[in-house]
Amino acid sequence: MKRFYLRPTAFVDTPIGFDGGVARLAGGLLWHSSYELIETADGRRVSKQLVPVSDAASLPDEVQPTVQRLTAPRPPLELGDRTIRFDQPQVAVILNVTPDSFSDGGLHQDSEAAVAAGVAAAGEGAAFIDVGGESTRPGAAPVWEGDEIARVVPVIERLARAGVAISVDTRNAAVMEAALAAGAGIVNDVSALLYDERALDLVVRAGCPVILMHAGDPRDLHMKTLGPGPLLQVFDWLDERVTAVEAAGVPRSRIIVDPGIGFGKSVADNLALLNGLALFQGLGCAVMLGASRKRMIGALSNEAPADQRLGGSIALALTGVMSGAQIVRVHDVRETVQALRVWRGLRDQALSSH
Repeated sequence: MKRFYLRPTAFVDTPIGFDGGVARLAGGLLWHSSYELIETADGRRVSKQLVPVSDAASLPDEVQPTVQRLTAPRPPLELGDRTIRFDQPQVAVILNVTPDSFSDGGLHQDSEAAVAAGVAAAGEGAAFIDVGGESTRPGAAPVWEGDEIARVVPVIERLARAGVAISVDTRNAAVMEAALAAGAGIVNDVSALLYDERALDLVVRAGCPVILMHAGDPRDLHMKTLGPGPLLQVFDWLDERVTAVEAAGVPRSRIIVDPGIGFGKSVADNLALLNGLALFQGLGCAVMLGASRKRMIGALSNEAPADQRLGGSIALALTGVMSGAQIVRVHDVRETVQALRVWRGLRDQALSSH
């Protein structure tokens, strides 16, 4: 079976002077001047060509809806009295209230420390705080949902009272329900609502935004399942999940996708996903990139330990936003926000100088 994919490429600093030869990506701060058109047959790539944006009308009929999705602005998320806009990159900060997460395990087990860290991160520029009570590192032991609830709910309740926007990082429907009742506004599920059969119905009934992440397997997140061509495989998988979740009743405008860097993927797979990240904008959803302190940074930098991967984390965050990612999920919020503000200043100057 033949299938076409479309990846925005040849990004430029400003649309001025291109006389309609560029398109704005998803209503954000990037413009692209061409598309990479990829054709596959029976799952194998058979051709690839660059097509100028000015020739978009000549693209196959099958990809014309994708052209529209690539250029349509991503609507903001309304979370009570909080609004998260996607016309510029946003930062989500990781707050693990666990004893065993790969990077920050044990740092925020005390709810007082966790709340203080969350409030501080919001003050430093985080759009929302991603609170998790179960480690998803390789080899981590499963956590009973009652223990997970006991870890996250007191922190979420206090952060919500402080006016902080919150997502809950969990695969368990009971935890999602308790966290939403406590004041969380977004569900972030590393299994894309496949681990717990109750999760999809709960999210539909709650009417909340949801983050769908690609992983190796819902019950074995780090199982290696990708073969050659990981970019298109992950895209197809997320496309199926977005279609299913939308059909169940969650508007596409309230679905965020995450390619799942490090989950069931080799370093080469991760690099291919990062280099091709703009492809995922064709799903018509906001894209979140979570690459902070991941093992691939150590693999590319003399096995630097997790607490010495700040430089690599910022490099990957900037790579993400320069490919259109609307959200970067990070540990080091102050440094990442600073890097993005400098990047934004450079873009603003490029626009004003024309």
